[in-house]
Amino acid sequence: MAGPGVPNKGDRPDLLTAAIFIGLGALGLWQTSALDGGTLAMMGPGYLPRVVCGLLIAIGLVVGFNAMRREAVAIDPIKLRPVIVITLSIVVFAYAATHAGFVLASLFLIIAGSLADPGGKWRTTLLLAAGLTLFGALVFVYGLGVQVPLWPF
Repeated sequence: MAGPGVPNKGDRPDLLTAAIFIGLGALGLWQTSALDGGTLAMMGPGYLPRVVCGLLIAIGLVVGFNAMRREAVAIDPIKLRPVIVITLSIVVFAYAATHAGFVLASLFLIIAGSLADPGGKWRTTLLLAAGLTLFGALVFVYGLGVQVPLWPF
């Protein structure tokens, strides 16, 4: 239930999500306004970004309208542990991918990132790390040809 002075309609986390989607979509449309959009038959450099931004705005509107019909839900306070752990994991991955290889960096990213949730199970985390690392290596290194070494040696 909503507290005193707070309206009893509007799911706050979903309203914030809708505002972010609409804001990013509007920013993208503004940034691509100088690019030629072209037509569906002859797409210009601004065509796809405008379509994606329009979809972002549409999704934001749908999420926002649905959130306004639900009961009020407050936004939980930010927990610093997950924010710090995930941010540091990504920074270390970015550095380690070129120096320690994709496999070790990816394993580190997933295992260290799992520390953000203290209730995680190690067996699940290790299986997920192995599967995602294999998938990432196949797709990015072999499939797309990303110039990252697989191993440090």
